[in-house]
Formats: sequence, C-alpha cells, structure tokens
Amino acid sequence: MEKTPQTNSVSFHWEKLSLLKTIKYTSIVLGAILIICILTFTFFPDPFINTFIKDRVTKAFTKANPSDSIHLGNMHYNIWKNCLTCESIKLTTNKFTGSAASFSITGISWIKILRHGDFTPDILSGSALDAQDIIFNFRQSQKVLRFGMLHISTPDSEIVADSVVYYSLIEDERFFSKSKFRQTRYSFDIPQIQIMGLDFLSFLKGKYYKAGCVNIHDLFVDILVNMDKPYDKSSANPQMPNEVLSSMKEIIKVDTLKIINGRLKYSERFAVRGTPGVITINKANVSVIGIANHTTKPYTTLIHGDALFMNSGKMKLFMAIPLTSKNFSLRYSGSLSTMDATELNSFIEPCEHQRIKSGIIQSARFNIDVNAGLSSGTLQVEYKGLSIAALNKNTGSEKGFTDRISSLLNKIFVIRGTNMSDEKGLMKIGETKYTRNPEDYFFQFVWFALRNGVADVVGFPKI
Repeated sequence: MEKTPQTNSVSFHWEKLSLLKTIKYTSIVLGAILIICILTFTFFPDPFINTFIKDRVTKAFTKANPSDSIHLGNMHYNIWKNCLTCESIKLTTNKFTGSAASFSITGISWIKILRHGDFTPDILSGSALDAQDIIFNFRQSQKVLRFGMLHISTPDSEIVADSVVYYSLIEDERFFSKSKFRQTRYSFDIPQIQIMGLDFLSFLKGKYYKAGCVNIHDLFVDILVNMDKPYDKSSANPQMPNEVLSSMKEIIKVDTLKIINGRLKYSERFAVRGTPGVITINKANVSVIGIANHTTKPYTTLIHGDALFMNSGKMKLFMAIPLTSKNFSLRYSGSLSTMDATELNSFIEPCEHQRIKSGIIQSARFNIDVNAGLSSGTLQVEYKGLSIAALNKNTGSEKGFTDRISSLLNKIFVIRGTNMSDEKGLMKIGETKYTRNPEDYFFQFVWFALRNGVADVVGFPKI
C-alpha cells in the first residue's frame, strides 16, 4: 500500500512533462510562424499590402463617398524607409476626375493608426508626400489643373509644386459661344511654387491656413474678355479681395507672398474672332505683405511691385488694401518711365478705334484713393508729339474720308498733342473719377479708374 503514492507521483510528473513539451513545441512553432511572417512582411510586404491594405482603403473610401470611386495601382512598402508607394491613382467624382502617375508617402506613424484604429491628421505629423503628374479635369467648366510634381513635408513645414498649369480644354470662340453673356477666360502657368512655414496639421483640419512665405516663380497669367456681349446682371458680381477673404469661414494668414519674374497678358475682344486689344506686363516682381482675415483689429495688406509695361516703360506700383474692411476700399499709386506711346496701339486700336501715330511719354505718376467703390485721384503725365488718327470700326483703316475728318477734329478740338511743364512748372493734371460697375473684376476696376485719368489728360472719351 505504500507503493501506490509513488506510482501516482510518477504518473503525475509524466503528464506535467508532456504538457510542458506540448507548450514548448507549440511555442516554437508559433514563434517560427511569427518570425516567418515578420521576415516575409519585411522582405516581401507587397502581396500583403496589395491584398489587404489596398482593398481596405478602397472600400473605406467608397463607403464614405458612395457616389465617387477610386482606383489604386500596385502598392509597394519599404519597411526600412517606412515608405509606402503607389504606382498610380485615379479618382472620379461628380465634379471632376483626378489622377496621379505615382505617389509615395514616408514617415507615417503606423503605431498610431493601429492604436487609434482611425486615420487622423496627427498621424502625418512626421510624414512627407511626393506625387508626380497630377491631373484634375473639371467636368462642367472643361478646365484642367496639372501639377508636374508635388512635394509636401510636414517636418519641414513646406510645400513645393512644379509645373502648375491651369487651362481650358476648348478653344476661345467655343468657350465664349456657350453663353449669351460676357465671359472671362483665364489661364496660368507657374513653373514653381514654394510655400514655407506652413502649419500643415491645421491646413489638413481645414480651419486655419497659416504660412510664413509663399514664393511664385515665373508666373504667366493670360486673361481674355469678350466685350462684344453684355454683362449678365442676374449673375453674382465678381468679388473684390476684401469680399473674398471676409466670406471665408477659414482663418487665413500669410506673412509674405512674392511673385518673381511674373508676366501678365490682359486682352479685350470686341468681335467674334476679332483681333483683341492687348496689354502686357513683363518682368514683374511683386511683394505682398500681410494677408489676413477675421482679425480683431483693422488689417491692411501692402503691395509693392515693379515691372516692364508693354515691353517699353518701367513701371512701379504701390497698393494698400484693407482686407478686413466691409466696403471695397484701397489706395494705390505708381509711376511710369519714358516710353514710346505707339507701344499702346496693340490695345488702343482694337478697343478705342484710334491709332497713335507718334508720341513720347516722358514720365507718368498717379495717386488714387478708392472709398466704397468710388475712385478719385490725380494723374500727372508728361508727353510730347502725340498724334492720333481715328480708325474705321469695320476695316481698321484711317484712309476713309470720314475718318480723316474725325482725325482732324481730334487734333483741333479734342486731343492734347503735348503736355509738358511750362515755365511755371504747370501742366494739365488728369482727374480719375470712376465708380465701380458690378461686373468689374479687381484689376479691371484698377485699370478703368486709371484710364479715366489718362482720358482726361489726352482727350479720350471717359468710361
């Protein structure tokens, strides 16, 4: 009877040993499987990414946006660089279609994603994104926005975009024929944009847009207005800068915006397929200081610029725009150096049906105040030898009998051929009085107010 406990004890130890072996071998197998999975994911993560992650992203997007669709190309992940790359992406919505040839993102905090189970802007706090050949096609307007390259770095608080182009897919005449009212066609081409000092996380949350400096290199803007059609009075009026910023719910704050070596081509067309009047500004360098809205105290944006006007005269400009004002107000002043007045014919002939045959502008200075859409100011322009001929509206010729009579009357009764300081330093000073029309865009208003001062000095009819 004394041997029975020993037998039970031996049996108990064998059972315990078998359990320990089972746990040991099971742990080895599970550990081996885990190591194999880790090694597989480390060296061959693409099958897992393309099978599970890509499908999950696509389904999550479709669930959040039922009317939209997204297609992702093959995805690759480098665990050593923490870099996720996608060969292509296509996005389709009711308003536009978008695509990118490739994009990659580095520095994402996958631990935060696993911990929170959701994607929040904070996850991108240490990330950087690079994309190539981005294209947005807008369905209704048939406009295209392209980016050759886009780089966004959250740690560096920087966005860099190369080859930014915005243009229409249809030719000008077809664009204007779509409406019985006046339209403005514009396009732009920007080789490079740099945004530095960007609060990127606030930018993603969509409530606060703050940047230290925005640099726009070699900007080219092309604007064409079909003046042969009436303005649509039932449409919403173009907004002035203060109206645009005050209407935005988001907070905007940009310390400095610089345009480096910019170009502008502004054209007005007065007949279908007719030659438009053209104004050009080249080699423009503009500095805008203090862009802000929703501030507790009045905030004024200051603009300094210099450029080459009509490829001839050197122009300087200063503007002060109170962006927080409820009324459209500003003040601007500037100057123009010596230039050949005939350079203005590219605009005056189609628009005014007159031709400057000769004339030299010695200098010009203007100072204009705008209060609640009403401009007033002065223009001092010194010129000599100005000769103007009237043109036939249909043929563009100055050889008709009535045109010669009109030119003669201009010389005798209207046009002031010379405006130079006399012995007492006196000369004709033009008055610039112009009230904003509802259809005026900002730069149109600035030009029309200045043009009235030119008309007062020279003798053109005022607007």
